[in-house]
Amino acid sequence: MARLFYSFVIYLATPLILLRLLWRARKQPEYLRNLGERWGFYRRPVPEKLIWVHAVSVGETRAAQPLVEALQRAWPDHRILLTGMTPTGRAAGCEVYGDRLIRAYLPYDYPDAVDRFFRHFSPSFGVLMETELWPNLLAAAKRRGVPVVLANARLSERSARGYGKIAVLAGPAFSALAAVAAQTPVDARRLAELGAINVSVCGNLKFDVTPAPDRIALGHAWREALGERPVWLAASTREGEEALVLAAWRMVAASGALPVPLLVIVPRHPQRFPEVAALLARNGVDFVRRSDGLPGSGTPVWLGDSMGEMAAYYTLADIAFIGGSLLPLGGQNLIEAAACGCPAIVGPHTFNFLQATEDAIAAGAARRVYDGAGLAAAISQAFGNAGELAEMHTAALRFAAAHRGATERTVSVIRAAIAAA
Repeated sequence: MARLFYSFVIYLATPLILLRLLWRARKQPEYLRNLGERWGFYRRPVPEKLIWVHAVSVGETRAAQPLVEALQRAWPDHRILLTGMTPTGRAAGCEVYGDRLIRAYLPYDYPDAVDRFFRHFSPSFGVLMETELWPNLLAAAKRRGVPVVLANARLSERSARGYGKIAVLAGPAFSALAAVAAQTPVDARRLAELGAINVSVCGNLKFDVTPAPDRIALGHAWREALGERPVWLAASTREGEEALVLAAWRMVAASGALPVPLLVIVPRHPQRFPEVAALLARNGVDFVRRSDGLPGSGTPVWLGDSMGEMAAYYTLADIAFIGGSLLPLGGQNLIEAAACGCPAIVGPHTFNFLQATEDAIAAGAARRVYDGAGLAAAISQAFGNAGELAEMHTAALRFAAAHRGATERTVSVIRAAIAAA
């Protein structure tokens, strides 16, 4: 009855869903492309043997790379269908995987839409990345005998409380999963308490993502072009954070204790590039966009308005602030920074990546600050002590290397779940 009521609400919300797509299409017209797929209507033919991997957006798409490649090696006679929910995620799938994968939108969780999805693609099994849980989707998979594994699963305390309030709906969805490969023991415990069965701790797949060599080379080329100027990266910043970062940068510049570092700002979402450019202009800050070339020797700010180049930015930077953490947004992933040997500074709000963040801090690869003033102080301290910054660089590489291996463990969980099914 709970799922029936949930489905009724989704159908009633259809006008709001369409309005939301139209609203987002103002800045990203791609939201109105392939619209039929969002209701389970697909036109392209598919192969008989198919593995389905769902990665909701950009971060999950990139995190899935080592697992997707491992699945291709383990099941070479199968094609892989990669589904997502956002145009940026779909574009990232094209960039990372090219034509090796079939790409499509996962339909909204209408009962008839998910039925059409399974009828059209008929996958041998499915892998959901992180915590994408849809009651009707999982019920349809179970009904059709399609085992679905939740991989790289994480669940914050806040999300666990939220699921707990709708346990009558979430419980059957969690129990419909064939297996769960959790990132940490804490994630595993929370997932099991909500009804998930066959839960294993496999680690974080993002540690197994190797930065692309061409992006590393690009970062080194940027560094050579910019010379010895110190570079501070504000990576994956979210709405409201750029103003705080800019204020902290001004504090560093006003101290006069060191050469003013080049501030590189890379917003998390591409639709915000114009917004951040407008913020810089309003504040009278001279800046250059990445799309317009490299900054000059006197340019104070470089706006990273590009996609797929984060590894290059991390390679360029002496130190990085990881966005989403100065405001209560949960933080962004610092693992890619560590893999590139870039020390990280995080704010107080890292509940989305709590274990990885705490481990990085303990390893000496990251530091935590609590406000903009603390961020300015940490940047000044880092640039004022070259030996300490070099130690953090080494600690970051060591930290990234020590946590690899989640892909192999996750594939083992998937094999066992398929065999049991």
